[in-house]
Amino acid sequence: MPQPARSLTYAKLVAAMFMWGGTWIAGRIIAQELSAPLAVAALRFVVAGLALAGVALLAGDGIPLPETGREWGVVWGLGFFGIFLYGLCFFFGLQRIPAGRGALVVALNPVVVVLAAWLAGQERMNARKALGCVIALAGCLTVIGNGDPLALLRGTVGLGEALIVGCVLSWTAYTFIGRLATRTLTPLATTLHASLAGALLLGLAALVHGDIDPAAWSWRVWASMLFLALFGTAIAYTWFTEAVHKLGAGHASVFINLVPVFAVLQAALLLDERLGLPVLFGGALVIAGVWLTTRQKISLETTS
Repeated sequence: MPQPARSLTYAKLVAAMFMWGGTWIAGRIIAQELSAPLAVAALRFVVAGLALAGVALLAGDGIPLPETGREWGVVWGLGFFGIFLYGLCFFFGLQRIPAGRGALVVALNPVVVVLAAWLAGQERMNARKALGCVIALAGCLTVIGNGDPLALLRGTVGLGEALIVGCVLSWTAYTFIGRLATRTLTPLATTLHASLAGALLLGLAALVHGDIDPAAWSWRVWASMLFLALFGTAIAYTWFTEAVHKLGAGHASVFINLVPVFAVLQAALLLDERLGLPVLFGGALVIAGVWLTTRQKISLETTS
C-alpha cells in the first residue's frame, strides 16, 4: 500500500475510534432514560442503513446485493454478532454499569482479536507486537481505573460486566466475519447489509420485549440515536471494515484500545467528568502501545 493511502487508512481508523468513544456516552444516555432500549437500537441501524444506501447511490455505485449463499450467510453472521448480539449486550450492560467501566471491559477487544488471529494463523505474533498490546491494555485499565490498573479485578463482577464481556466476544466474531465479507463485498456494502439484517433482528426482539413508544423519547434520546446511527455506525463501521481489509484483523483491532481513552475525554467535555493525571498517563500508555504495534507492522511489510 502506498504511504499516502496507508496514512489515510490510519487517520480514518483513529477517527472511527473517536466516534466509537462517543457511542459509550450516547448509549449510556439512552440506557438510563429508557427501560426498553431495543427499539432505539433497531432504529439506529435502520437510519444507518439508509444513510449508507444514500452514499452508495450518490456515488453512482448502486447498492450491490450479496449474490451467493455464502455471501448471504456472512451478511447475516455480521448482523447477528456485530449488530444484534452486540446491541443487546451494549444497551442492557449500560443500564447496569457506567460508560467508563463498560469501556474498560471492551479494552479486552484487541487482546482477544490478536490472540484469535494468531491461533488461527492469520497474524504473526512476536515480542514487539505482544509488548505493544500489553502496554495499550495496561493504559486502558489505568484510564478507566483512575490510576489503578487492577480496579476491575478487585471489583465484583455482576450481570452488567458479563454483558459487556459479551460485547467483546461478539465483536471478535464480527471482526473475523467482516474480513471474510470484504473478500467479495465492499466495506460500504458489508456495513449496509449487516446493519439492515441486525436492525431486523433487533426490531423483532423489541416487539417481543414490548414498551415501544417513540413519541415519549426525549430530544437527548433522539440526538443520541442519530449520533449512533450516522457516526457510530454508518461511518465508523465502514472505515473499520476497510482497515481490517487493508491492515489485517489483529492490527486494525489494536486501535480499539483508543476507544476508552476517547470515551473518557468526551465524558469530561460533555458530562463534566473529572479528568486527572492518572487518566492522562493511561492515555499516553495507550497511544504508546498502539504506536509500538503499528511500527512493527510497517517494519514487517517494508522488509518482506
